[in-house]
Amino acid sequence: MVITLGFEGSANKLGIGILQNDKVLSNCRRTYVTPPGEGFLPRETARHHQNNIVDLLQESLSKANVKPHEIDVICYTKGPGMGGPLVAVALVARTVAQLWNKPLIPVNHCIGHIEMGRLVTGCENPTVLYVSGGNTQIIAYSNKKYRIFGETIDIAVGNCLDRFARVLKLSNDPSPGYNIEQLAKQGKKLLPLPYVVKGMDVSFSGILTFIEEKAEKYLKSGEYTEADLCFSLQETIFAMLVETTERAMAHCGSNEVLIVGGVGCNERLQSMMHTMCVERGAVLYATDERYCIDNGVMIAHAGALMFKSGFHGKWEDTFCTQRFRTDDVVVTWRD
Repeated sequence: MVITLGFEGSANKLGIGILQNDKVLSNCRRTYVTPPGEGFLPRETARHHQNNIVDLLQESLSKANVKPHEIDVICYTKGPGMGGPLVAVALVARTVAQLWNKPLIPVNHCIGHIEMGRLVTGCENPTVLYVSGGNTQIIAYSNKKYRIFGETIDIAVGNCLDRFARVLKLSNDPSPGYNIEQLAKQGKKLLPLPYVVKGMDVSFSGILTFIEEKAEKYLKSGEYTEADLCFSLQETIFAMLVETTERAMAHCGSNEVLIVGGVGCNERLQSMMHTMCVERGAVLYATDERYCIDNGVMIAHAGALMFKSGFHGKWEDTFCTQRFRTDDVVVTWRD
């Protein structure tokens, strides 16, 4: 029996989770929410994490009914992510590991999403669509690594949605992407937008620029509503993601798709992907906001897999990096 404590703080979500083998004991989270029309800056986000992390650690331990001496290993997000928030959380993880005399495991944030998705859904060997505020990748496992078959060549899909939400001055509570999703459900008129798929890769910056420049004119004229614009943006960028995911499935001979990352909560994306899977005779796997959105228990789970497979890092290697690719990690826990 291994009890693992995980710290996540790569962006505006601060999460601490505790896992006992494959059983979630606690999964606590606090989100830094900015005023409508504003994004979150690294310095202010790091300060939010610093101000909340001790209380959140106590809350997580209390909900799990676990004492520090019962914890076997501590894990934290090494990257990728925003520098300030990553360092703020890693500092606490390092301190706690030394105070409690526990091994410390640095975890790749993307791997955390994938492995938590596999645990929760029970899928075997899926083609993974990883979509979040900072990442957009189509991934499949092969020969001890999670290989990236396609990715964004500029901004991530979540960043595209978040930035358009700022144009419309939508609330950031609980998240700008969620509020775009709700507004899009009321949209009826499709605005033709650029559709940018380049081989297996996708590009969102041109689409964002196009709709940003047109939004004010269309809204003033009444030709399109805010709901129509949100609907149009979602339909276009999600179609791009479904297309590239299907192409990766064909290449790998896969009959499973797993959607992970914060944007993976979007019901319209899940619906479009499900339609494609049904047509291919494949199965779609997805999770809800407890595990799609950044959380500490996903870091605990990925770290536990590393620990059980024999990973023992050195203290000098427990640093952070804003750039840490999914395919840089040697997957020692899978055949």
